[in-house]
Amino acid sequence: MKHLFILFILSGCLAFGQKVSGENISTPQPVHQLRIYEIPKENKQVFLDRFRDHAMRIMKKYGFTIVLIWESEFNEKTEFVYLLEWKDEHTMKMAWEGFMADKEWKEIKARTAKQYGNFVNEIEDRTLKLTDFSPEKKLLK
Repeated sequence: MKHLFILFILSGCLAFGQKVSGENISTPQPVHQLRIYEIPKENKQVFLDRFRDHAMRIMKKYGFTIVLIWESEFNEKTEFVYLLEWKDEHTMKMAWEGFMADKEWKEIKARTAKQYGNFVNEIEDRTLKLTDFSPEKKLLK
């Protein structure tokens, strides 16, 4: 009976994130990912169509949560910018591996590159971690 009581207390501490034996057991924190693509002006509409019609659909299969998407002109460069939200960094890594290895996505990229040429000049990829004093802990409700 004593062992059952200890097990009950420990499981309660774990469930509510309390300290056990002086150590704080933490859960993975959500992260956001900012992706900035410099795209050739001549292929802007083709890029946007491919992202909207194909990339977003395939990304959804791998658990991508796209929060917002923007277009930007910066230093005479045409940019496509989007923000993703992830449960944690491991989930982000696994989803990207699945997406990049997806057969359909590879075929679409090869076909459109052959037809239209270069789609992306440069990609910036930033993983964003919320500070403990950030006004919002999660962007999506």
